[in-house]
Amino acid sequence: MCGRDRAATEAAAQRYGFGGVETDWRSLLERDDVQLIDVCTPGDSHAEISIAALDAGKHVLCEKPLANTVAEAEAMAAAAARAQARGVRSMVGFNYRRVPALALARELIASGRVGEIRHVRASYLQDWLADPAFPLTWRLQKEHAGSGALGDLGAHVVDLAQYLTGQLISGVSGVAATFVPERPLPGGSGPGTTGAATGRVTVDDAVAFTARLESGALATFEATRFASGRKNALRIEVYGVRGSLAFDLERLNELEFCDNTDSAGSTGPATAGFRRILVTEPGHPYLSAWWPPGHMLGWEHTFTHQVRDLVLAIDKGADPEPSFATGLQVQRVLQAVSASAAQDSRWTPV
Repeated sequence: MCGRDRAATEAAAQRYGFGGVETDWRSLLERDDVQLIDVCTPGDSHAEISIAALDAGKHVLCEKPLANTVAEAEAMAAAAARAQARGVRSMVGFNYRRVPALALARELIASGRVGEIRHVRASYLQDWLADPAFPLTWRLQKEHAGSGALGDLGAHVVDLAQYLTGQLISGVSGVAATFVPERPLPGGSGPGTTGAATGRVTVDDAVAFTARLESGALATFEATRFASGRKNALRIEVYGVRGSLAFDLERLNELEFCDNTDSAGSTGPATAGFRRILVTEPGHPYLSAWWPPGHMLGWEHTFTHQVRDLVLAIDKGADPEPSFATGLQVQRVLQAVSASAAQDSRWTPV
């Protein structure tokens, strides 16, 4: 385990059972007993660490969003392609792909159960920044985080929309807002106190944008960290000619499915409408490894599934998904949204 503060890193390593500690990530690349690097630093160091690790022959799992800029993401994707030729694997940590209900939704869409897709609605709402006294952390500084709610939350729903539909986003029109432009510096006494030190927020607090998929289908997205009362409210809905799907992360084990082909019989009413699928059966994605039907999984299991998929891919000599190229595509969408918002919502191709 590597961290900048040796005492804190040693305490964490002891707690979680790691066998060694480093305080410089470069030391990890020199160790023969380290084959896989998990990059979970702020976005401003993703590119440097990931590229060096791949060039050193280490497999890499990098947190999302892949980078702070498209240029950094392009360099990372190029390094991943070079490494791939030598059997070195890489993956981006979009963990929500590993929610069994969302993996099942992908299967239903891919098999044609919803038919031609007409539109998608996606939102990710949190409230941890609603208090203006919350301190200025790295996530609120563009030089470290790249963007605010757009990259932190929007990246997830952008990836999910493209993953579920099997289509890329082709263009966007966006708006963004920063509601609290100044925040107390960490360790300060907070706003309202005489002499309290503050710093400038340089990222968005909330963002909303419309989009088109490759097929011409419409999509809407919203991401905010100012939705009071919403703790981790990710919701995505897909509407097609044959049916519809809806998922709510705060009901993680459930998938709503509407089959539009249900129709009125000659002697009875129509039966079309949403029904709840409890995604806990052994035949559902990932569930064969867990509990009896009806016994719930949690958020932490998505990370178990993520590592499981990565390690199996490495073992089989296969390329895991989502790849760095996929992460680059998401980064291009994020950049297009930022560019559109900066130009009065001008339509911006991806």
